[in-house]
Amino acid sequence: MTRIFTFPTLTTALTLALAAAALADDEYNVSNSLTLTGQPLGMHGVDPVSMFEAEIPEMGNATFTSAHDGVDYYFASQAAKATFEADPTAHLPQFGGFCAFGVYVGKKLDGDVRYADIVDDKLYLFVNEEIFKKYLEDKETVIQGAHAKWADIHHTPVGSL
Repeated sequence: MTRIFTFPTLTTALTLALAAAALADDEYNVSNSLTLTGQPLGMHGVDPVSMFEAEIPEMGNATFTSAHDGVDYYFASQAAKATFEADPTAHLPQFGGFCAFGVYVGKKLDGDVRYADIVDDKLYLFVNEEIFKKYLEDKETVIQGAHAKWADIHHTPVGSL
């Protein structure tokens, strides 16, 4: 049986399919493209577990994909994927992967795994080396301020900040 879809039907279907991706863009720092599952990619494809367990962050592989809250994450191995799935929030960066210093000043900036810090078993990402150095001058104030500000901007679209 052949099905013919009208333009309004296709438009509605496409809108619904992309709604989750649009929400993830506002809540999480994700790549601009979608993964094979149709969800956005978190942490630019870097294995979040490796941020805690490896000397340097490891690129994940789409073979080892796990979804959390509408975002796909890639892992370097099945073991890393299993570790993540046992407790996803323990391995995800704070503030949806946005730059912690950016959140501190009320913005959602890209979080780069090259500029990261783990404080009290929580992962914080920063946009670049200059901002990371600024954060290091007063970590406690930045982290506390970012946590206080996050509640106000968490659900705000990036373009509205």
